Amino acid sequence: MQNTQSSPIGGWLEQYFGIRSSGSTIPREVRAGVTTFLTMSYILFVNPSTLGPAINVPNAFVQLLVTTAIAAAFGSLMMGLVARYPFAQAPGMGLNAYFAFSVVLGQKIPWQTALGAVFISGLLFVILSALGARQAVVKAIPSALKFAVTAGIGAFLAFIGLKNAGIIVANPATFVALGDLRSAPALVAILGLIVTAVLLSRGVVGAILIGIAASSVLAIITRAPVYAGGANGALQPFQGFGNGIVAAPIWPHDLVGALDIGGALGLGLLSVVFTFFFVDFFDATGTLTGLANKAGFMTPEGDMPRARRTFISDGLAAMFGAFMGTSTTTAYIESASGIEEGGRTGLTAVVVGLLFLLAIFLWPLAGAVPAAATAPALVLVGAMMLSSLARIEWDDYATTIPVFLTVISMPLTFSIANGVSFGVLSYVAIKALNGQAKQVHPLLYFVAALLLVRFIWLEG
Repeated sequence: MQNTQSSPIGGWLEQYFGIRSSGSTIPREVRAGVTTFLTMSYILFVNPSTLGPAINVPNAFVQLLVTTAIAAAFGSLMMGLVARYPFAQAPGMGLNAYFAFSVVLGQKIPWQTALGAVFISGLLFVILSALGARQAVVKAIPSALKFAVTAGIGAFLAFIGLKNAGIIVANPATFVALGDLRSAPALVAILGLIVTAVLLSRGVVGAILIGIAASSVLAIITRAPVYAGGANGALQPFQGFGNGIVAAPIWPHDLVGALDIGGALGLGLLSVVFTFFFVDFFDATGTLTGLANKAGFMTPEGDMPRARRTFISDGLAAMFGAFMGTSTTTAYIESASGIEEGGRTGLTAVVVGLLFLLAIFLWPLAGAVPAAATAPALVLVGAMMLSSLARIEWDDYATTIPVFLTVISMPLTFSIANGVSFGVLSYVAIKALNGQAKQVHPLLYFVAALLLVRFIWLEG
């Protein structure tokens, strides 16, 4: 260990990222980066599948896969090298579905114009971040709601993990229901959950990463049908690496620079621009705040150190992703898995970014990790993030009711932005109506008004 730290490379990394002062080590940061990458690598295949129906170009899937990897690499490297936080970024789920099915396919807006709307929303992020507006919003949110955001993200993570494992499934009568626990994804995930939980309880270093690897190996050797790509969307056993684990990427020449900014500035598309802006503003702000709180970065005054460069990095990632040809790039809640693994500096995010670049050539290898193998990590990390609720004063209903609404609405609406919105709106309303209006930061009233505009005028 000492040799690693004292080597020229190790010394530069230590000096630039402040690894030792953060209570971490280079191996721990690397391990955390690998863990985060594995838990979010599904986006390499899910994002092209989601955007593909809306973006009709030759070899759309491969072009979108390369674009997704490059956008994720840029965003993660920005967050690691500039903001120096262990937060990874990639094209966001939810916003990609809104982009494809609501804007392009639903409203018949050209995908190039929709990319222009994403670019403009990213530009607005950068401007507001440079002016300090996003930092001011974070500071205006009371500590109790920040703890609630952390817990809500944990509940959201756990819900995603259970869904990916097939343990929770959709049901037309009850909305959600218990899945088939005898199915291959559920069995792989349950075994991985038990193994990872035991390793965590015994304090084994790299427990989450070991759990993901063990679950993946189990799925491969047992030929369990847990991999996407089967006929009619059915899961299938691992199909091997075909021509090997190295595949030459196809440069996304049909996507890069195809955005139409002028078209997106048309009056009829302002609602689309502002929907992208509002949703990602509170989604990314909530995610970054929750992750910072989980990692112990938030100051007692509620500030996030280096907040300006953090939020600017987030906005630049959205702009770059739009230029490359993908929907909004944003911070990923799966970064919590790397934080739980010990990642505390930007080196973790840099590792994630480099792995996404490597995935451009080794993307068949990333396909060996099924969603069922990463599901246990999401569930267990989510459970750990719920510990922030212990810091809430539960006797004050004016606070605890907004806290509850924040936590419960994130998984139930499948949106971090909705959770933050419900929490802020209910907090402002309750405080204002029970004679405690002066306890609310003035900026929070303005934010609440904007949220009402979003829900009333920009419902989609």
